[in-house]
Amino acid sequence: MKIILLLSLAFVLVSQSYGNSLDSCQGRCGYGTDAGFTCQCNSACERYGDCCHDYLAICKGTLSCKGRCGEQYNSQNECHCNSKCSSYNNCCTDYNDLCGGSGGSGSGGQILDSEITALSEVLYALDSNKASMSEVILNTQALVSNSQTSAQQDLSPNKLFQFVDEASLFSKPTYAAFLALLDNYSRQTGVTENFSPEQVAEQEHFLTESISNTEVGQELYAFLYTKGLYKSEEEFKYDLKMMWFGLYTRYAGKMDSSGFEHIFAGEIKKSKVSGFHNWLQFYLLEKQGLLNYYSHSFNGPWETYPDVLGMQFKWDGYYKQVGSAIIGCSPEFDLALYSLCYIARPGKQCKLSLGGKSLMIQTYTWDNSSYGNGKKYIASAFPSTP
Repeated sequence: MKIILLLSLAFVLVSQSYGNSLDSCQGRCGYGTDAGFTCQCNSACERYGDCCHDYLAICKGTLSCKGRCGEQYNSQNECHCNSKCSSYNNCCTDYNDLCGGSGGSGSGGQILDSEITALSEVLYALDSNKASMSEVILNTQALVSNSQTSAQQDLSPNKLFQFVDEASLFSKPTYAAFLALLDNYSRQTGVTENFSPEQVAEQEHFLTESISNTEVGQELYAFLYTKGLYKSEEEFKYDLKMMWFGLYTRYAGKMDSSGFEHIFAGEIKKSKVSGFHNWLQFYLLEKQGLLNYYSHSFNGPWETYPDVLGMQFKWDGYYKQVGSAIIGCSPEFDLALYSLCYIARPGKQCKLSLGGKSLMIQTYTWDNSSYGNGKKYIASAFPSTP
């Protein structure tokens, strides 16, 4: 018995003595928080003071171009410092400053794919306002193949949303702020949108609630701030306001559309539903009897919310062949994922990871007009499973 106690005590002492060295940054450099370790190896750890003891030696060396400009490609490096890195979108973040090169096209040229997937996992974990399985109950009914989505057949006699706990969800600040925006739009393209001062204030309130007052929003801003894309939170929120709520014309030269209207509220163009990729708007219209769910063509692998569903439906007589949406997530999570992908991969596919499962978001830029110094409005963004 005494021998066992002595061995146990020795194990504890060894663990305490070497615990910090065991939590090394070896093979862990990059963005993202891993709760399985007592220290972290990402750019945020410098702000929070929880970096591993070898963070500077290991991560700063491999993630910086200091002394590496023009080096030959090495697959073991997490980022690169040669003339081809911009073509492959894998330059180190300080490549421009130290090597005088271009880190890639678009505002997200210096953001690595690995950083996007790691950040999406962090946002997924932080979405405390998402729905539980008891707060949103679906009845998905008919599953159709991709070739059947154009048939316009109502194969589901019941509503998609069997139950939504409005009392629990809609009282949350970001939900209330989001829902207030949905009745500010004329769904028909070709009809000029005019916002009252109260409606403009609703836009600003939604961004403040989503970015300033949630962990999801703050984490997204912190990441983009460390990348040097924004100098302050106010600058970030202003850019979001322009890219999401700034008006442009989709039809007949009228200022009739915006990224928010197209993606979250939905539009009607040439007798078809255009955009419409939000579960809350879907639920509210279905509840009012204005939307008829027909079927779904894909269902994500997630067993809890958020999940992803590709739906076929008619909105007041207008058909949507595939309207995909992230189901059960909070409004701030929806906004954060789409914003991250648009800023980091504008007009491209953006690979995310939620709970260890892959999600793809496709974004499109509006190239016919711009704001600020040539920045592009969001034309569309929607989810799909790889």
